[in-house]
Amino acid sequence: MNHFLNNLTFSLNATIPVFLMMVFGKLMIIIGLLDEHTTKKLNQFVFKALLPALLFMDLSTADFKAVWDTKFVLFCFFATLISISIAVIFSVFHKDKSERGEIIQACYRSSAAILGIAFVKNIYGQSTMAALMIAATVPLYNIAAVAILSITAPENHNSGKSRTGLILNTIKNIAANPIILGILAGIIWSVLSIPQPVILSKSVSYLGNMATPLSLIALGASVKGGEAKEKFPTAVWIAAVKLVLFCVIFLPVAVKLGFRGEKLIAILVMLGSATTGSCFVMSKNFGHNGTITACTVMLTTLLSAFTLTTWLFILKSLGYI
Repeated sequence: MNHFLNNLTFSLNATIPVFLMMVFGKLMIIIGLLDEHTTKKLNQFVFKALLPALLFMDLSTADFKAVWDTKFVLFCFFATLISISIAVIFSVFHKDKSERGEIIQACYRSSAAILGIAFVKNIYGQSTMAALMIAATVPLYNIAAVAILSITAPENHNSGKSRTGLILNTIKNIAANPIILGILAGIIWSVLSIPQPVILSKSVSYLGNMATPLSLIALGASVKGGEAKEKFPTAVWIAAVKLVLFCVIFLPVAVKLGFRGEKLIAILVMLGSATTGSCFVMSKNFGHNGTITACTVMLTTLLSAFTLTTWLFILKSLGYI
């Protein structure tokens, strides 16, 4: 009984603080201390400044040659690639072809940069493995989304020229992604063993330490209820695939390959965290309706509080973390 309670306490301690910060963000919206404009700017500030600083802080001070794990990076990449393929197969059974692109993206694309870092740091105090997972998956997330949303976009949305422009612009954004740039800068700094003056390390740590709480507050403030009720049944089965099925398929494989601790937590969040809000923006940019995406983001964000706690409890009870 004590063992059960200890594992349950561990799981709740890892997940509840993360989601309480999101609830706090939503509360700030309700009482008027945050509004939609401020939340949007806060999301941009976190994405473009704080998260890159956090990833740079963790990677630049780590022994990158010691923490690099080719097997881990390849697993994250191919698990994501297979997840995309599974999502494509599931989308074929949806009658409305115009919504298939949204379904595919909402199924496979996780909020790895925000929730991944938050969970790993909450448990282990640093996010080196989360950074490696992000480096392996985020470029693939974006490239696949561009291809899928472009192919499935409504026929009357864009001419070939404008659609090509959207694709080129998205590829440019991937190359200039602040999170990827923060990871690359941290890796280069670590590999070259460049010393960090106290002034630099303290300044970067101030920014990095703000990243997790502010990102969660902004994420919670961004969740909108009451949207797309007619799309709720579709969002439910997407959430089941996103939060449960991928974990059922890939977590046993990860355990079999020997991943434990921080690496296994990073894989769990990659597979089973909520659909990222950026899916909605990208869907709209390619002319999709966006209602399924919005509903899925909201539903998976709410349900992931329970599913991630359950997965953590299972992994802790089995002694894998």
